[in-house]
Amino acid sequence: MPKKNQNVQKPHELDAAEFFTAIDLIEKEKGIPKGYMLEKITLALVSAYKKDHPEAGDNLVVDADEEKGTVRMYLKKDVVEKVDDPSTEISLEEAQTKLPQVQLGDVISMEVKTRDFGRIAAQTARQVIIQGMREAERGMIFDEFSSKEKEILTGLITRIDPRTGGCSLRITSGSEFTEAYLAPNEQIKGEQYIEGMRLKVYVAEVRRSTRGPQVLISRTHPGLVKRLFELEVPEIYDGTVEVKSIAREAGSRTKLAVWSADPNVDPIGACVGPKGQRVNNIVNELKGEKVDIIKWSEDPAEFIAAALAPADVISVTTLDSRAGEEELLSDKDSKGSCRVVVPDDQLSLAIGKEGQNARLAAKLTRYKIDIKPTSALDEDDSQEDGLIAVE
Repeated sequence: MPKKNQNVQKPHELDAAEFFTAIDLIEKEKGIPKGYMLEKITLALVSAYKKDHPEAGDNLVVDADEEKGTVRMYLKKDVVEKVDDPSTEISLEEAQTKLPQVQLGDVISMEVKTRDFGRIAAQTARQVIIQGMREAERGMIFDEFSSKEKEILTGLITRIDPRTGGCSLRITSGSEFTEAYLAPNEQIKGEQYIEGMRLKVYVAEVRRSTRGPQVLISRTHPGLVKRLFELEVPEIYDGTVEVKSIAREAGSRTKLAVWSADPNVDPIGACVGPKGQRVNNIVNELKGEKVDIIKWSEDPAEFIAAALAPADVISVTTLDSRAGEEELLSDKDSKGSCRVVVPDDQLSLAIGKEGQNARLAAKLTRYKIDIKPTSALDEDDSQEDGLIAVE
């Protein structure tokens, strides 16, 4: 006589083996924790039942036992003498036909036939599970890329908008990836991009949005230059050399102020590298952007003079706040103002093309700089001068 098949599934049970196998697969492939998926699937089963039985309320319980390999749903009902609400109550007489020992006031759990769910209810369960998976994936992506804020990542250009020139990039961090958009105003002027090109980008910020994490990337942010130096210069990476300040006009020029507490370390030499190799690698990554590396100093006059390189500076005088200078010192980020005297033949070099050198020096030092040639020292102070203000 053939043996009974002990593994035949009862009509009111879920295929538990398939259920737990699917959860294990999701955990392995997508990294979504099993506990999270169990919670979402439990919610899905409850939502599915309530779709067909809205009167069920909060009396539903799902019992998923991985060890026993069972998944069952129960509806709790109060045992009463007279039933007013069939969805939450059961008469003593009916209850005793199922459990003879039950008494008035007891709560019994009645198993729900999950396979009897309607088509709409089943679709609801599926939607809840899929939504739960999406939320988990978005949360994992957000956590991964949030840890990369203020860092450099390499992206692959997947699409270029022919109208605006904006680029869509697929960026990867660890096992996670997402799409990011490099807006035209975050691109280095003059750079040419093509689909399939790999590009280093600076992660400026990561935001939550209804469509998932939004990773804001940039090629113009000063932080990009700072991180490139950290990658290229071991002394910056290990803290021997410190980047104190940085000012940048992307695609044209950057000024970098560096310092080292170790008297035996030349911070500028460390950044330049043997035969200029280190700084050249960064310039190549920035497609020819000029990089001025200067030594930071606690002495404002010394720092300002260095910041105006390659121009020679005769003297630097920091100015005290005086009546009538409120507008000059109104910038909350400004440390104050100063007057710089340079040789007559160095004035245009100190100011730079279209004022760029002086403008970057002002941003770097946070001082508003008034540049005068030596020939103008005896002229009236009210005469128009070369005041360069922090923008």
